[in-house]
Amino acid sequence: MSYLRRLLPVAILLAVSAVLVPGAIGQAGAAARSSPSAHAASSFQTGIGDEQGEMFSNPLWRQLHTKIARYIAPYDAAAGINSLVSCYHHAECEAAAHWIELASAAHQQILVAFYHSERTPTTLPSVAAYQRDVQRFVKLFPHVRQYQSWDEANRGNISHVLASPSAVAAAKYYQALLRSCKGCTAIGLDVLDQANISPTLSYISEFKREIGRLRTIMPRIWGLHDYSDVNRLESWRTRDLSRALGGQVWLTETGGIVQFGSAFPNRHGSGLARAAKVLKYTFAVAASESQIKRLYIYDWTGGNSSTRFDAGLANAHDQPRAGYIVVCHELHGARCNAKVAKN
Repeated sequence: MSYLRRLLPVAILLAVSAVLVPGAIGQAGAAARSSPSAHAASSFQTGIGDEQGEMFSNPLWRQLHTKIARYIAPYDAAAGINSLVSCYHHAECEAAAHWIELASAAHQQILVAFYHSERTPTTLPSVAAYQRDVQRFVKLFPHVRQYQSWDEANRGNISHVLASPSAVAAAKYYQALLRSCKGCTAIGLDVLDQANISPTLSYISEFKREIGRLRTIMPRIWGLHDYSDVNRLESWRTRDLSRALGGQVWLTETGGIVQFGSAFPNRHGSGLARAAKVLKYTFAVAASESQIKRLYIYDWTGGNSSTRFDAGLANAHDQPRAGYIVVCHELHGARCNAKVAKN
C-alpha cells in the first residue's frame, strides 16, 4: 500500500469512525439482516494483497498455499520508460517489478490495481495519458493478465492529498485499460462500501450508464472492498452492493482492522482479537454469497503502535497474529499452530 493509503487521510478517518466504533460491533452482529446464511455456500479463492515482496519468502505465508495475490501500482509507474525490458532505476516501476518477480516465482496469479500517481496524487490524468502509461506498464509485464483500472475509484477527493475519478472518468479509464491490454481480464469498477452505501450505489449506476454511452464492454467481474461491513460484523452492504454490481464479485480488499486511529485502537492487544473475529466472519460472508469468487485479504504486513491503519496478518516483525491463525485454519494450512504474537 502506498504511503498515502497507509496514512489514511483524516477526512476518511472521521467519516468511517462515526460508524466503525468498536462498541457497535457486537450489537450490529446481532441484527438478523446482518447474519450470513450458514447453509448457503460457494466456492471462492483466497489470496493476500500486499505491496511488500518479502511476504513471499515467509514460511508462514507459504503454509497458506494461496495461489492469487494483488498489488497496487501508480497508473504512471512506467511513465517515461522507453525500454520494454527493464525499469531503468525508476523507483515505482522497480518496486512493481521486484514484487511481480517474487510473486511469479511463488507461482501466484497476479492482479494489479492501478491507482493515483505518487508524484501528482491530486491531479487526475487525461484518458490519453492514462492509456499511454498503463499500456507501457502492460508491455513491461506481459505475463500479468489481470488488472483493475482504478483502486477504490469512489473513495472521493481529499483536498491537498489525493484525487479520485468521477464515475464517468472511471468508466473511461476502464475502457482505456481494455484498449491497453487486449485479451486481459479487466476487473470492472473497484469500489469501497462505506458506512452509508447510497453514494456507492449511485456511483455504480452512473458508471454503468457511462459504459453504455461509451458502447464498451460491460464488466463481468467487479471489485469490492467491504471493510465497513465486515468490521461491524454485518453482511448486508456486501450483499446489496454485490447485487448492484452484478456478475462475479471479487472482494479485492477485505480483512479485520487491528488498528485504525482512535476508532479501532489496539490497547493491550484488543485489536488483534477483534481482527481475528472479523476475519472468521469474513469467510462466512464470502461463503454465503454465490457471486463472490475471490477474496483478497489486506494485508500481510502489520504496523506498530503509531501506525494509523493496520490490518496485517503478521506484525512488523513478521510474527503471526491471531488473524493469521484464523486464515490458516480456513485455508487448511499444513500447520496452523504457530506461536501468536502479542502485538
